[in-house]
Amino acid sequence: MRKRCVRVAILGLLVSAAAGVSAQPVGTMSDLMIRILYPNADAVFYIETRTPSSEAEWGELQAKTLVLAESANLLLMPGRMRDDKQWVEDAKLLREAGAAAYKAARAKDVAALTALNDQLYQSCVQCHLHYRPNYGRGRRP
Repeated sequence: MRKRCVRVAILGLLVSAAAGVSAQPVGTMSDLMIRILYPNADAVFYIETRTPSSEAEWGELQAKTLVLAESANLLLMPGRMRDDKQWVEDAKLLREAGAAAYKAARAKDVAALTALNDQLYQSCVQCHLHYRPNYGRGRRP
């Protein structure tokens, strides 16, 4: 049910954009991260231990990677953007990693998804370094 809701929300965003209606954020940035980005990124990060074994599971993974790629567009909505330069560059990194993951999931290519882990991780870290105060400080390696 939750997956369907996310798909409907993205479809609604696309339809409203096409109709000239301005998009407006509903959830907070924290909501977006915790409820959409983290769980969908985990599908890629843990692909080797959670490899799909049926057509339905591959379809689920494809949906998660598509949502991951499209989430970059959610970050670029008015009301969410922090600035017009670095924020856009960081969101593009997420979109590129998510799009590559979607392509790999459609091809059912576990090796390609595994290889994307670093790219996806770096897209997250890059943005967090710029926009999360104290990110990475105080942690011991």
